[in-house]
Amino acid sequence: MAVKIRLSRAGAKKTPHYRVIIADSRSPRDGRLLERVGTYNPLLPRDHPDRVKLKLERIKYWLGNGARPSERVAKFLSDAEVLPAVKRENPQKAKPKAKAQARIEELAKAEAEKAEAEKAEAEKAEAEKENVDSEVSSPVEEKNASPNQESEQPTGGEAPQENAQEGSNEEVNKTEQDGDSKLEKDGEGTEPEANQ
Repeated sequence: MAVKIRLSRAGAKKTPHYRVIIADSRSPRDGRLLERVGTYNPLLPRDHPDRVKLKLERIKYWLGNGARPSERVAKFLSDAEVLPAVKRENPQKAKPKAKAQARIEELAKAEAEKAEAEKAEAEKAEAEKENVDSEVSSPVEEKNASPNQESEQPTGGEAPQENAQEGSNEEVNKTEQDGDSKLEKDGEGTEPEANQ
């Protein structure tokens, strides 16, 4: 007689509760059994102590007599460290199909491009920061390096300011001239009226 350690369903509709049983492999799922060796309640949280209860001594006895556990019971026993962990390989049907694989590849490419863009942006920002730091430090170095040259020649940083001031003075002069010419025109028209 081939003996199995498997689950037997109990409980009402949509509220399953299983018993871990020792039974002949030819008997039906909820049929004749040899012994009850535990319970399994899938509705409880995974870390709950009452989710899986096993009589480990009796299970070891039946394993010693040649009983073979089902996949789910083997998982319970490996979690309880009675059996070594069973490594299951997914069948070919469980692998993603062509469209899903293409979608996964597209997502991977998009993530790679995004990572490259972020890296390039970070490098660009770092290079700009270094340029700004070098520009800020260079006028200070020039002033410290040659104080005599400053008195003779203005530095490159001061020249645009002087030009800007000269340009603003020229604009003021030009507006004054424009205003004078307008007064002259107005004045020509008002003098004859005053004379009359």
